[in-house]
Amino acid sequence: MNGHQPRTTAAARLSGLTKRWPGFHLGPLDLTLEPGTVLALVGPNGAGKTTTLNCMAGLIVPDEGGTEVFGAAVHPDRPDYRRDVGYVGEENGFFQRWTAGRNLDFMAELLPGWSQDRARRLVERFALPLGKPVNKLSRGNRTKLALVAALAHGPRLLLLDEPTAGLDPVVRAEVLDVLWEITEDGEHAVLYSTHVLSDINRIADELAFLRDGQLVLRTGREELSERWRRVSFRLQEEDVELEGVVEHRRVRAEHQVITRDAAATLQRLTELGAEAVEVSRMSVDEIAVQILKEGHHVARAES
Repeated sequence: MNGHQPRTTAAARLSGLTKRWPGFHLGPLDLTLEPGTVLALVGPNGAGKTTTLNCMAGLIVPDEGGTEVFGAAVHPDRPDYRRDVGYVGEENGFFQRWTAGRNLDFMAELLPGWSQDRARRLVERFALPLGKPVNKLSRGNRTKLALVAALAHGPRLLLLDEPTAGLDPVVRAEVLDVLWEITEDGEHAVLYSTHVLSDINRIADELAFLRDGQLVLRTGREELSERWRRVSFRLQEEDVELEGVVEHRRVRAEHQVITRDAAATLQRLTELGAEAVEVSRMSVDEIAVQILKEGHHVARAES
């Protein structure tokens, strides 16, 4: 594979990654992303998602720690890592008055490994109007152009910063389909930041929750779906303590809780003699909201 390192090498490895801005401190972050994985970096605006991705792409130099991409250190003075990185951010550096096609031709001359055939297939799939100036493209078409530019040189790690924000449902579905297909061969990895939580169910294998510059939890999507539940029940006791509960509401004898450990909670309710117990599943986006709201409290309990 053009001299790439063996597949056993981590797609990305963050070690003590730290970046400080006035009024904001990111990290230290320790994170490993394996080939074949789609990891969603989830957090509200201002959590540090963009700073993390910019450091991983080599656009920002961290104050401490760093990133490796397939074993190559990410550093502006060591460009080897760039062959394996495709990046889509808010600012993609296109010449606004040039057509989309002219921008792609220019990038083809700069990026080693660029495949005109791969670019053509993506352009056709996205129905991208190559003859239009970038400043005349819709937001959806600008995102498509950025994806073509990021993928045409065959990177094994794709970094995406809010790729579906503001897109209409049809374009969003097209983008997510492409991202899902990229990892099918087990050789590629995708890390994308989002606060559009509905995207998570479509393609994410794992979720990493970032809040106030800190990684509060990393977990598998299926694990969340299996463990978290909303439970209602009837019990006269007022100050009942239940294993795994992160939110508890009570009106007289009627209780409703959200639990991160449904099995333990239900076992305790059985021991207490609770009546009218009803259990309902939670969507991944509902769970994500709860984790970000509870922050480190939930993270410590999950770990």
